Amino acid sequence: MNEGRDRDRAWAILFARGVLGLIFFMAGVWKVFELTPAGHAHKYFVDPYADTFLPTWSLWAVGVAVPIVELVAGALVILGLRVRTALIALGLVLLVVTFGHLLKEPLYEFHTHVIPRLERRRKASIHRPPEGSVP
Repeated sequence: MNEGRDRDRAWAILFARGVLGLIFFMAGVWKVFELTPAGHAHKYFVDPYADTFLPTWSLWAVGVAVPIVELVAGALVILGLRVRTALIALGLVLLVVTFGHLLKEPLYEFHTHVIPRLERRRKASIHRPPEGSVP
């Protein structure tokens, strides 16, 4: 009886780890290879937080590091390697991002940031012409 529960738990953890790893890995892929770490830092850290008490060097450092951490730690979580270390790194990314949002908007509502972005992506993919087609 306990063996079945352990197996179910292992499957649940595998799928949860896969989803979480993919979310961060794919964000990292886009931020590292398309936006670039410097572009990410500029767009999401340096420009928006230039008017805060945070030193510019720290905005650049964290803004450049986040995409790389998401890419590497996301891949590690997917592969099941150094999972605890990778999850701690991703947790720190979430803390940094949450701090930034709260710095700009002290009563920041997480669901109003994440859910609308997912909806915009879904609508964009529905209205995007198939690859290789002529618009």
